[in-house]
Amino acid sequence: MVAEDIILAPVVTEKSSNDMQEGKYTFRVAKKATKIQIKNAVEKLFEVKVLKVNTILVKGKEKRMGVHQGRTSDWKKAIVTIDVNVSDKKYTGKGGKEVKINKKYKNSIDAFMGA
Repeated sequence: MVAEDIILAPVVTEKSSNDMQEGKYTFRVAKKATKIQIKNAVEKLFEVKVLKVNTILVKGKEKRMGVHQGRTSDWKKAIVTIDVNVSDKKYTGKGGKEVKINKKYKNSIDAFMGA
């Protein structure tokens, strides 16, 4: 699946708006998407470092219009936690030399909610 096919839309609620300050973003995702696919899609689309992905299957509700009864469709929600304290990674390479990995990650998702 392509990253644009996995992440369908942001979920904007009062709770998701409060969680954004902690680095947690909520998205509506494809029902067949796995946590690893969601993580890779968010990292590719928004250039952030994803720490954790939680997924929830939201069941559809029963709806009525007069005598006609129906049901809304089921959908999948993903709560993605990103790294807000991005720093350089250091490790010891060949010969005991210290090597730094400097990747350009953002500390927030700017495209969320049209910002």
